[in-house]
Amino acid sequence: MRFVAIQRIVGVLLVLSSLTMVPPALVSIFFRDGSLIAFVDSAVLLAGIGALAWWPVRNTRHELRLRDGFLVVATSWLVVGLCGALPLYVSQDPVLTMTDAVFESMSGLTTTGATVLTGIDDLPPAILYYRQQLQWIGGMGIIVLAVAILPMLKIGGMQLYRAETPGPMKDSKLTPRITETAKALWYIYLGLTSMCAFSYWVAGMSLFDAVTHAFSTVSIGGFSTHDLSLAWFDSGLIEGVAAVFMLLAGINFALHFMAWKQASKVPYLGDPELKAYFGILLVVCLVCTLALLLNGPHYGLFDAIRYGFFQGISAGTTTGFTTDAFYLWPAGLPLVLILASFVGGCAGSTGGGMKVIRVVLLYKQGMREIRRLIHPSAHFPVKMGDKSMHNRVIESVWGFFALYIACFGIMSMLLALSGIDLLTAVSAVAACLNNLGPALGEAGPHYGSVSDFGKWILTFAMLLGRLEVFTLLVLFTPTFWKD
Repeated sequence: MRFVAIQRIVGVLLVLSSLTMVPPALVSIFFRDGSLIAFVDSAVLLAGIGALAWWPVRNTRHELRLRDGFLVVATSWLVVGLCGALPLYVSQDPVLTMTDAVFESMSGLTTTGATVLTGIDDLPPAILYYRQQLQWIGGMGIIVLAVAILPMLKIGGMQLYRAETPGPMKDSKLTPRITETAKALWYIYLGLTSMCAFSYWVAGMSLFDAVTHAFSTVSIGGFSTHDLSLAWFDSGLIEGVAAVFMLLAGINFALHFMAWKQASKVPYLGDPELKAYFGILLVVCLVCTLALLLNGPHYGLFDAIRYGFFQGISAGTTTGFTTDAFYLWPAGLPLVLILASFVGGCAGSTGGGMKVIRVVLLYKQGMREIRRLIHPSAHFPVKMGDKSMHNRVIESVWGFFALYIACFGIMSMLLALSGIDLLTAVSAVAACLNNLGPALGEAGPHYGSVSDFGKWILTFAMLLGRLEVFTLLVLFTPTFWKD
């Protein structure tokens, strides 16, 4: 294990993290909200620690192996998540314990959107901006950002990219060089964010709300500058803008790149995962709408469509925006939305969950096994479109699914043993593991009532889900540490 090279990367990332304190500091100066000192102190401390870590190993030049890449990614997310809690912890408003500050920071960086805060509308604008910025940075990933803007690292960019990028098939690159691939992803990400912010502004948001909500929409994060989330605006037009960009952010960014490069819609039309993505979301939205209609006079046709489709898209893409208290909905609808978050977005998107392509492959593998019972000697390939999937991919998907469900079960049990009711425990773990955010039961409005022990479990669940299980759990195996 090349720990010296890893130390060098983490040092650079800490210095970069100190630079992320500059925009909220400027916001604090503009609004004169009194939170400036929290960001200045955090920036100085992070820059100092990062420089101390980087300076002794600044001349180190080692090519990273794949194992090193896993360790760098997991360490970087953990370190940056902890450091991201600094301004929240030292700030006078809100007043948070270290546990709550880390929970909020990790929730932002992993684009989960779970919060322990109440009275969000009254928080300083700089704190509100910072929370949204955490999600925007975490949406595309700290490592992809570092590879994009720091080609001088020259330390195995592909190993970092493969370890951090979500999805079961990570070996394809959009461009010949990994640095250019990361830049291409960030250009698309920035373009979508800009279009989203402009659309929100035209739809009636203030410029501040438009920019901050664009951050959390394109990152599929779900943080808002208001306690009521998007319900605060009570605008069908704003909800429509959010729905469109949630859908776009849940699509594989490689498709966006190819469509832009070819100036054609063909890459979208020929992608089987995208068809399944829209199909699953449509079913979820229709189920929600129909159930709200059948519930009685509280929801008319327009409201049932408005709330059913928006909440279905928000949960299905794992964004977590709310326009209604869905955790109080009838007829098992909250459970439907939680289950939809297990599917999540497409591979290569900013969405959470297991990813659509994995769910489709699991279904097709299951159908293949049924056919084999009838025709034991026949050969039935598993295909995505016209492409046959290698058995290694199928095995990887099954392994991922088994670990995902096992982790979900174990963490749900631990959370329930901490004294939380079963509904809250199971839904909270699901919401954090899938990077959805809103849960059911006591955690429906917020996570403030969860114990410190429970919050650390949920923080681990957020990181586990964001790094797609394997990247984090591989560090706990003895084989990983053997030379």
